[in-house]
Amino acid sequence: MSRIGNQPIPVPSGVDIDIKSNDVTVKGPRGTMTRTFHEDMSISRENGTVLVARPSDTGEHKALHGLTRSLLNNMVVGVSDGFSRTLDLMGVGYRVAQSGPGISLSVMLSHTVEIAPLPGVTLEVEGNNRIRVMGIDKQAVGQQAAEIRKVRPPNVYTGKGIRYAGEVVHIKPGKSARRA
Repeated sequence: MSRIGNQPIPVPSGVDIDIKSNDVTVKGPRGTMTRTFHEDMSISRENGTVLVARPSDTGEHKALHGLTRSLLNNMVVGVSDGFSRTLDLMGVGYRVAQSGPGISLSVMLSHTVEIAPLPGVTLEVEGNNRIRVMGIDKQAVGQQAAEIRKVRPPNVYTGKGIRYAGEVVHIKPGKSARRA
């Protein structure tokens, strides 16, 4: 069983946390995030750390305990360091270009695909085949990266498409390799 909820959340210097019952506001050098947590969880601040406590050991409270701690930790990390996700375009003729705050993808479709950033997310183009998604909200960064990847996911036979940096795509053998 995971005991993530019992671990204290370290608060780095430059990050300010305001706790009002279930509403938590985290301010840092990269921005501000506010979130309302479940009313059963109690959040307190002690000695430069934040602690989350649960009222009982029922299954629901154990799950909420770990969830609350993880979400709160992601808020602290987001406003201090931020989150980023990198995507690579693999394939001949697959290109990306910056178009204002968004990006324009040319991925062997009959048209170019324009993608606007989600609120709180910035899109940065590195070269002509690498995209960097950055922001303070981990969920929004992951959602934006998934939407970009969904335009042209990697082909399992050729490996062409949009993939996360470091993602390993298992290439399946074609028909001729299966017959032999």
